[in-house]
Amino acid sequence: MLMGSYQHNIDAKGRIIMPAKFREELGEVFYAAKGPDESVTVFSQKGWEEFGAKICALPSAQAKDLKRFFFSSAAELIPDKQGRVQLTQLLREYAHLDKDVMIIGTGSRVEIWDLNRWNQYNSAISESQMLEILNLYDI
Repeated sequence: MLMGSYQHNIDAKGRIIMPAKFREELGEVFYAAKGPDESVTVFSQKGWEEFGAKICALPSAQAKDLKRFFFSSAAELIPDKQGRVQLTQLLREYAHLDKDVMIIGTGSRVEIWDLNRWNQYNSAISESQMLEILNLYDI
C-alpha cells in the first residue's frame, strides 16, 4: 500500500526523487497523468492499465472527455540510478510544480503536489469532515 508523505525539491530539469518506498511499490516503470485538485497522479504499470481499461470501457460519449484529460497528459516514468524521474512540462505546469513538492501515498496511487498548494489543501480539511465521511461509509 502506498502511504506516507515526503517533501522533495524539483530540479531545474523538472526531475524529482521518487521516494524509495514508493519506487518499490510502483515498480521499474510507472505512469504519471493529471490528477485531482491540480496535482500529478502516479500509477504503477498495472494500476495504469486497469485505470485506462475502466475509462475505455465507458460509453464513448461519457469517456471522451476523460480520455482527453488523462491520456493526453500521460507520461511513462523510468527512475534513473538516483531514483529521479523526469516530469513533463505539461504536468509541471498543470500542478504548479516549481520548486518544493510534496509526494503523498493515497493507497493505490501516488500524488505529487506543489508544497504550498498541499499545505493550503490540508489546512482546509477539518477533522470533523473526515469523521463524517468515515461514518457515512461505515469505515
